[in-house]
Amino acid sequence: METTVIEHDGAMLARLEGDDRVFEVRFDALEPTDVTLRFRRDGERVGSVYNDDGTKRTMARLTTAREGTDFIGVEVPKEFVAEVLDTALEMGRVTDETAAEGYRLRVL
Repeated sequence: METTVIEHDGAMLARLEGDDRVFEVRFDALEPTDVTLRFRRDGERVGSVYNDDGTKRTMARLTTAREGTDFIGVEVPKEFVAEVLDTALEMGRVTDETAAEGYRLRVL
């Protein structure tokens, strides 16, 4: 899978592309909790990365711009999640570095 995690046009861009999936999110801040990373743009939550019911699957979820609670979910490798977290830390885009380390210990 090909990954891109960069700062671009005033925000972070994270993209994962493979033969069977594409995931892309643009965000200003990454908000870690114990088991979730939340993508925030303009103060709004636009998606997240979470562990699927305690399994080894790590899922990324994007909210849609439509009315309601629609979302799009795709499985993503932990290596991609680690790259997103590391790059966001380097660029000063993580809201709580202590929580980020807790996330790393519990999920990655």
